[in-house]
Amino acid sequence: MVTAGAGTPTGTGGSTPAGTAPVPAEFLAGFPETLAEVSRSCRALTRAERESRRALGEQAADAGIGLRELTTVHLAAARRAWGSLPGVAGARDTAELRSVGAAVLGAIEAGVGALAEGHARAQRHAVRRAEAARRAFVDDLLYGRSDPGRIAEQAEGFGLRLAERHVVAVAAHPPGEPYDDAHPLLRRIERELAGRFGDHDALIAPKDGRLVCVAPTGQRQVFDAFVKLACAPDGTRVAVSRPHSGAVGVVRSYEEALSALDLAERLALDGRVLNAADLLVFPVLMRDRAAMTDLVQSVLGPLATARGGAEPLLATISAYAAAGYVNAEAARRLDLSVRALSYRLERIAALTGFDPDDPLQRYTLETAAMGARLLGWPPP
Repeated sequence: MVTAGAGTPTGTGGSTPAGTAPVPAEFLAGFPETLAEVSRSCRALTRAERESRRALGEQAADAGIGLRELTTVHLAAARRAWGSLPGVAGARDTAELRSVGAAVLGAIEAGVGALAEGHARAQRHAVRRAEAARRAFVDDLLYGRSDPGRIAEQAEGFGLRLAERHVVAVAAHPPGEPYDDAHPLLRRIERELAGRFGDHDALIAPKDGRLVCVAPTGQRQVFDAFVKLACAPDGTRVAVSRPHSGAVGVVRSYEEALSALDLAERLALDGRVLNAADLLVFPVLMRDRAAMTDLVQSVLGPLATARGGAEPLLATISAYAAAGYVNAEAARRLDLSVRALSYRLERIAALTGFDPDDPLQRYTLETAAMGARLLGWPPP
């Protein structure tokens, strides 16, 4: 059995070119003998022989041996064995030598191809296992399903040190276009951040159709870059949490970001980037749901009797507040004339008894309008 030339260290598959790692002889098992047999019979590799190479390719990948090193040592073994192959040494003429050479080269091609196929198959399996482990970790991290100590230990493998303070951003695409592991935006963000910042401690992963970024507060530039890139597609909205510490803090930050997205949807808020710190008033307003329901019904209930229902007048209250109580700007937002806006404001005052132009009364109207959005009033 030809496994190594003279001077080859024991336990390696042959002298390897500079810059490549030595390959153990076990990964060459049977290859020189197969070439010798092929040179005698000029046959193709059998299915069993190809499968043997595939299996060795998988084992090499699992052992951390690169495909370059693996193929190099096989080609080197074939080159060393060439002159001593029975069919080559015993060839009677050029035609027979060509026939033997074609068979041997075909066997080398098929054998190396099977090695590469097995190596690639093992790598695909490893990638799938790594992705499954990553998804399980992201689930445990964001939902707090595991022991904090265990989560912190796992987090270090993904570049996170949970003893630090972290912020969480969640990017949500319009319905029907969820983010997943294969989404081009995720790949683009990963490439951009790696190119601009090299190794960084931010964790970026898809979760429930959204993109999530968990980053330490000390790497704010990485976090800001994620937010900017995630906002690039039309319709994408990003919610940013407040910073919190530890594994429990990451869960809290994630929930804050999700809550901000939900509030923005229910309140029809403008803006592509939502800061949870700017929306803290809304959970406070909803803490006493019964009181908020009473406020909405008492203040805005009469609007339901208006022609066209309460919705147009409720939209007018919200737009008037968002415009800073400037008639022209509010009319533009509602696509109305200033005269039509003034008529609506008069109807609101007449029906509710609260004047939108009175500072105290308009605050009551605005608060009630926010509560109505949160409560889903008026019902469809």
